[in-house]
Amino acid sequence: MAPPTKLTSPEYYLNRELGLLAFNQRVLAQAEDQRNPLLERLKFLCIVSSNLDEFFEVRVAGLKEQIEFKTALAGVDGMTPTQTYTQVCHIAHELVERQYRIFNEVLTPELAAEGIHFIRRTHWNEEQAAWIREYFFRELMPVLTPIGLDPAHPFPRVLNKSLNFAVELEGKDAFGRNSGMAIVQAPRALPRVIRLPSEIAGCEYGFVFLSSILHAHVDELFSGMTARGCYQFRVTRNSDLIVDEEEIKDLRLALQGELTQRQFGDEVRLEVADNCSQEMAAFLLGQFGLNPEDLYRVNGPVNLVRLMQIPDWVDRPDLKYTRYMPSIPREVTKEPDIFKAIRKGDILLHLPFQSFNPVVEFIKQAAADPDVLAIKQTVYRTSSDSTLMTALIDAARSGKEVTVVVELMARFDEEANINWAAKLEKVGAHVVYGVVGHKTHAKMAMVVRREDGKLHRYVHLSTGNYHQRTARFYTDFGLLTCHAEICEDVNDIFAQLTGLGKATKLRHLWQSPFTLHQKLIKAIHNEAEQAKAGHKARIIAKMNALLDPDIIKALYEASVAGVQIDLIVRGVCALKPGIPGVSENIRVRSIVGRFLEHSRIYYFLNGGAQDVYLASADWMYRNFFRRIETCFPVLDQKLKKRVLKEGLEPYLKDNLQAWEMQADGCYRHKKPGRAQPYSAQEHLLANFGQELAREE
Repeated sequence: MAPPTKLTSPEYYLNRELGLLAFNQRVLAQAEDQRNPLLERLKFLCIVSSNLDEFFEVRVAGLKEQIEFKTALAGVDGMTPTQTYTQVCHIAHELVERQYRIFNEVLTPELAAEGIHFIRRTHWNEEQAAWIREYFFRELMPVLTPIGLDPAHPFPRVLNKSLNFAVELEGKDAFGRNSGMAIVQAPRALPRVIRLPSEIAGCEYGFVFLSSILHAHVDELFSGMTARGCYQFRVTRNSDLIVDEEEIKDLRLALQGELTQRQFGDEVRLEVADNCSQEMAAFLLGQFGLNPEDLYRVNGPVNLVRLMQIPDWVDRPDLKYTRYMPSIPREVTKEPDIFKAIRKGDILLHLPFQSFNPVVEFIKQAAADPDVLAIKQTVYRTSSDSTLMTALIDAARSGKEVTVVVELMARFDEEANINWAAKLEKVGAHVVYGVVGHKTHAKMAMVVRREDGKLHRYVHLSTGNYHQRTARFYTDFGLLTCHAEICEDVNDIFAQLTGLGKATKLRHLWQSPFTLHQKLIKAIHNEAEQAKAGHKARIIAKMNALLDPDIIKALYEASVAGVQIDLIVRGVCALKPGIPGVSENIRVRSIVGRFLEHSRIYYFLNGGAQDVYLASADWMYRNFFRRIETCFPVLDQKLKKRVLKEGLEPYLKDNLQAWEMQADGCYRHKKPGRAQPYSAQEHLLANFGQELAREE
């Protein structure tokens, strides 16, 4: 069948912003799913709030800028920024309303049945009220600064996502002033949830919201006056950092200056308690220059993210996922010397089912090994207490040549990365910031070691970050190898990042912004040609997002040619599957479960050769053309089979945590029906993880 003449028609593409909201609807469904442990469902609820914060800080902020400056036309989906913004507001309001309904009507009663109570102030008994009052005077009042609004006290600057209270007052103060209104800002050092002693709470786990305590005692902050109303509110601001790439001379200094301004970017959303008066809501909207559609009334705390700590406080293993111990690959347990282990053959790591420890050992042993001359590594995201960064500092102190490519523009990790860069520079490490205008998103580490009088390279390549904490709940693949040509490719990319010169032709790796996009298009076209010639053709790809229109068009053409295509896309996907004559051979599914699906895997049948690639890149324009990305082949046949068996096949079989996209872009939760229930993540845990006995 010939492809339609206009595969670029907007009817074949979905909107990015609406796709992101759809993903959060799938996450929120996990909070409702009673198959998940109760405290884990609370975490999913909090994750939605965290995701929405970033969505408004970046995506909605961007839409507002496009509308204000009239700088963008319709996207490939045919929607203008104004049309997108209108739909975003409608769907986001519905999503937030559903989120709080789940919190109040589902999770709160179920938690209470388990002895975990959020005690509202209308339900405090005398003993609880007395304890809370004493807590207010001891812990809160000394650090609160009420600000009365009058000509001498204008509306204060409100930090991004901070908790604040708007207070309506009656009466006159000591100076005879009667503004009728004040603002109380809650310092970020104050806990948003306070645990009551069990003997006071009347249960083992009793919690009170900071907002409830302030509401109950707000009069104490305004002596001689009466508070007629006290309303919590929170404003979300544009948090995208802007640096002039043509003017900056020192990226780190430029970013340090910008970070302080992130707290005061343009306002994009206002959240208020649902009891907030219409007059106060209108006043706040006016102060922040927002419209009525930017107002979100919520029945509960305005920041549910702060409830994420509750599961850590509650010692109820029966209400959490069963703990597990990631397994250690046999190649590593048999041979403690990581370099000897790698020389015996490539080592594939599948996180979090297998431990991240071999990567830590790779860098730690390199730092301590007298035969190691140099270590080079990229850092996109890492933890503030990173053992890897500490090992690199130790290596530099010992005189080794340490080079670290730190991506300072990793969104919301800029400050942590700046701090590590400063520490590394202090001990003599070479710290570079990649290429201005192209984020260094590749995950690479290389060790140069002298063996038998010759220099040998060892590398680690990964789909995920060098972050020990996220390695416990992000799914990723990593490869430890000393394959000479792959090591040479990695060395060439490091040379690009640290020096100057033309891009060299790589032997095995595909790289953004130079070859990855064209290589993928070529591989997709090759499958189409195979299908046209009557041969079996197959593409399976797993990623976080699929948005690039050229890739989508190539996939449509391959589908028309008869290629069977399965796409496992966790988040936003602009491609529409199942359209007759266009994408009827394409299936799209999203897996949302215990672990965050983060690995990028590309599989092409290629006439039976079965090419398998692992990558740091999603299929998005930014990853192809505005980032430094790596895509590396799995050459060892046994490891190639492992990637298929562990990274793709289970996810295509999943009928518990899978959501299938329909031709209209909507997702349907897959149900087992008469089939055996099957979860890819649980299957992998059973095969890899060593479950720990539940604590008594």
